[in-house]
Amino acid sequence: MWSYGPTAGHTPDSDLSGYRVEATDGRIGKVHKHSAEVGPQYLVVDTGVWILGRKVLLPAGTVTGMDHEDRTIRVDRTKEQIKAAPEFDEERHLGDPRYRDQLGGHYGSGH
Repeated sequence: MWSYGPTAGHTPDSDLSGYRVEATDGRIGKVHKHSAEVGPQYLVVDTGVWILGRKVLLPAGTVTGMDHEDRTIRVDRTKEQIKAAPEFDEERHLGDPRYRDQLGGHYGSGH
């Protein structure tokens, strides 16, 4: 769940900041931040007006593909699944393993 799959198109030196993020049923926002180090890998996505300016954390395992020329990332979750995820607070949750467990349970269960 917390690492990019072999067909996701991610390379360790990729700067994904600003990439558009597409759910299975439409655009959800742009990458605000992403992890590039070894360990739990993720995207922090700024949803803009879609969820009232909220940011969401997406485990790297949700990424199904990247188009580096078009600067687009595709994830295998619906907009509703992402919107229903546990609320993300960048200051409190970014390094919190309990939050990652909670989020992994949400996305892993197919909510």
